[in-house]
Amino acid sequence: MILISRDLRINEQVRAREVRLIGQEGEQLGVVSFRDALRLAQEAGLDLVEVAPTAKPPVCRIMDYGRFKYEQAKRDRDARKKQRGGDVKEVKLRPNIDDHDFDFKSRNAYRFLKEGNKVKMTIMFRGREIVHQDLARNLVARFAETVAEVGEMERLPKVEGRNMIVYIAPKAEVRAEARAQVARLIAGGPEAGPAAAPAVQPAVVPAVPPAVVPAAPPQAAPPGAEPPEDK
Repeated sequence: MILISRDLRINEQVRAREVRLIGQEGEQLGVVSFRDALRLAQEAGLDLVEVAPTAKPPVCRIMDYGRFKYEQAKRDRDARKKQRGGDVKEVKLRPNIDDHDFDFKSRNAYRFLKEGNKVKMTIMFRGREIVHQDLARNLVARFAETVAEVGEMERLPKVEGRNMIVYIAPKAEVRAEARAQVARLIAGGPEAGPAAAPAVQPAVVPAVPPAVVPAAPPQAAPPGAEPPEDK
């Protein structure tokens, strides 16, 4: 696998005489001279970026380098934020929520927990609904069971004003996996940069069997000739 360097050389900074070129849409353009690669990038109004300098030959891609740096900085900010423990994502429900809305909310909570975030579940009461807190607790139990694969309640539900609130935290193994993905992103793996060219496998030339020359047929003796004597 070709790793993507985070300190990239662009345009005239590229030192190789030949590069393996990737187009702006990810298409493989083969091995070309540096000058031809730079010309193609300039004609497209883009940059020639050396994404894999250790490859033989180095891999360059035609891209908008300014946009790439902006997106990379945004990914790094998000990754550092998640590495500190994730965000708190709030999911709001009503005690009499229908099944369709419940499924939608629980799927969102499942995704938040899978990403390493904590979920704040808020059940909002209106009017006299607050006297039926048993319905809300049943809803909390149903919700927790739905996301039990990736999260668990930190403590029992608590009533604050006209809301019942419970926090659901991602499980330790889910949080560890989310942090590992963040670490790979910060380290600059293939997910953090443009795609590199796949390794080129040498062509296999099939062996050619030797030609078989048929034996010449024996010549017939002329009429009246005596057969040769055996020696």
